[in-house]
Amino acid sequence: MKIKPLTKEQLIISADRLTRFKDTETKYLRVFKDIILNNLIEPKFKKTELDEMDYEQLKNFAQEIINYSLNEKFEDALINQRLFDYENSVFLIDENTQKLLKNKINYRALIKILPYNIPLNLKFLKALATENPTKQREKEAFCFPVSKVILCEGITEETLLPEFAKLCDYDFNKNGIYILSAGGKNQVVKYFYNFAESLKIPIFVLLDKDAQENFNEIKPKLRKCDQIHLLRSGEFEDLLPNSLIIKTLNYETKNISISSMEGLSDDKSKVEFLEEFFKHRGLHEFKKAEFALAVKQNISGQDDISDEIRDIIKEIKGTKVPF
Repeated sequence: MKIKPLTKEQLIISADRLTRFKDTETKYLRVFKDIILNNLIEPKFKKTELDEMDYEQLKNFAQEIINYSLNEKFEDALINQRLFDYENSVFLIDENTQKLLKNKINYRALIKILPYNIPLNLKFLKALATENPTKQREKEAFCFPVSKVILCEGITEETLLPEFAKLCDYDFNKNGIYILSAGGKNQVVKYFYNFAESLKIPIFVLLDKDAQENFNEIKPKLRKCDQIHLLRSGEFEDLLPNSLIIKTLNYETKNISISSMEGLSDDKSKVEFLEEFFKHRGLHEFKKAEFALAVKQNISGQDDISDEIRDIIKEIKGTKVPF
């Protein structure tokens, strides 16, 4: 074999992609094929040839390239085994994909080159060298190993639910709660169908009030460990207390008087109010993602949590987990 070594940056990127919360087969094939295509000089393979190659052979080529690039003696397979056990505890993995997981990538050498500021999944990878990764997760709050998935419609829920949960003495990252915004109610259904067939861990689904039809599509496919919550009113922004919205707007717009918030308590949606508020005051266009980040900065106490948000957090805490 003739190999072009992976750079330090490429090695870190590969480790990151292999340990993300993604379908095992998809992420391993993507990383291994990319490495073989770009760094194996001889023998040289085309992508079509790799698509037809046995998974065992793919794994052997990829691990050889990675380990050659690390240029350090392979010590033991403890981290490899723990990664194998973790992926199998979360995902339903077929026999063929198991071949990709049963590798001898030199993770001991790889974690030595990881910088200090790294994503949560890479912090988890480093923790696999310790005695108890779950205890490390509880101490360091890096979410992995993932033990439960929250599937929601938008970025507001993804941004704010973890913050509200902390006020309820429930840290998502310390408890392995992975929250994912699907980008709309129809996408939630697609994600759930895929997850229900590929995951072993519980799924908590959160839908806006207008997603009754989607709720009905999901409910028959819920497993015993899954749970679904349909908001009692509007969308997630409607659950935010008026006082928290006013506090956020005052902070963002340099202490606009509370009297300018007329209409916030009306029956129309809070998103509609916010869109009009930003438009009529000559501010930039209202964007949910930006506003959610602003709200996050202004959450400070128990008065910032509405009753339904408390109920949602209680339901999430009560969902059964396998660990």
